[in-house]
Amino acid sequence: MGHVRVKIRIANPTRRQEFVDVDDALVDTGATWTTVTRDIADRLGLQGRRPSASGHRRRRGKVDHSFALIQNDGKQSISDVLVNDTLREVLVGVVTLEGLRLAVDPRSGRLVDTKLLLM
Repeated sequence: MGHVRVKIRIANPTRRQEFVDVDDALVDTGATWTTVTRDIADRLGLQGRRPSASGHRRRRGKVDHSFALIQNDGKQSISDVLVNDTLREVLVGVVTLEGLRLAVDPRSGRLVDTKLLLM
């Protein structure tokens, strides 16, 4: 199937009018949460906190937990995001995909509408 890349818009949920456009976000169906770069989080003023209970700083950079408004093709959802100091691209995780009611079609390698399952 290869890599699936999509265009998304990211905003601070408290300042929804200020977006960062990401033209080539990588859809990662093996990732739970969406991950954004520190630069994007700083530009949007996303407030973060460290997700681990240990409180120890990681050797290769810091990862914080925050929330962001994510838009794709007219759909939007507020989603958990990880803010990463070392990652250089945006990864879209499955929680965000589910919130947007989207899934990856393995045949076409594109995002398709899906039903929201309430269980």
